Amino acid sequence: MKNRTVSTLLYAQVVSMGGIPVRQPFPTQRVQQLDPFLLLHHHKLDAGEDAHWEGVGAHPHRGFSPVTFIFEGALRHRDSRGHNSVVEAGGIQWMNAGMGIVHSERPEDPNKSIELIQLWINSPAKHKMDQPLYFPVTREEAPSYLSDDKLAAARIFSGEVWGIKGKIDPLSPITAVTIEFKKGAKLTIPIPAEHTAFLYLLDGKVSVGGFGLVEGHHTAVFNRDGEGVTIEALEDTRTLLMSGQPLDEPVVSYGPFVMTTQTQIMEAMRDYQMGKMGVLIED
Repeated sequence: MKNRTVSTLLYAQVVSMGGIPVRQPFPTQRVQQLDPFLLLHHHKLDAGEDAHWEGVGAHPHRGFSPVTFIFEGALRHRDSRGHNSVVEAGGIQWMNAGMGIVHSERPEDPNKSIELIQLWINSPAKHKMDQPLYFPVTREEAPSYLSDDKLAAARIFSGEVWGIKGKIDPLSPITAVTIEFKKGAKLTIPIPAEHTAFLYLLDGKVSVGGFGLVEGHHTAVFNRDGEGVTIEALEDTRTLLMSGQPLDEPVVSYGPFVMTTQTQIMEAMRDYQMGKMGVLIED
């Protein structure tokens, strides 16, 4: 298997999202998207005297899949389609927003530590007006993989890796894997040759085969020139590996709406204001 080379490293600068500090490796002025991946936010709040986060209240989405990976704490999802569930550390909440949905994401205990990544995945144009769907997957439900050296543990949420298939069936081919490395771990991860792929480090340090050092809060973006990547952990490291078939379609976005034309964005704004995406009233 030929290893992919690294095309670029993206540092996750701290930005404010409605007063919430998040790390955002992309989009940036340099890289608008990693088709089909639109945006990555990494949020971490440690428990302590100042720890208090109420989460994100009711807001709409249309035309893409917001996917939330929970690494610490517990997050409650509610939406205008009647879903109400809590997913704890090690699990994910995957939502296909489709034609429109209103949802909220709030910690079960706003005074406890929480850490999560939210990734926006573009939907193919033909699926942007599908009925919304919501898929929670707990840590226990996610298929897992342990490396031969027993130093790297992975959870597969979508796609197929090492012959293990994830529970989520995305709207386009997407592989989603979280991997925890212990220092000294070495792991080769197969990636479909045609996929866009990146590795985000929540912390720690690794050496990427053929490239070298990648540190925490960086995204290594891979060229489409091989069938996998080899990672060696220089420290204990938590990572998110994503790959996806590029859509190669126009992207027009405005806030929580991602469509293919400006007219569709105007329609989304109108439909939300008219209540066509539903209403979420929190207790």
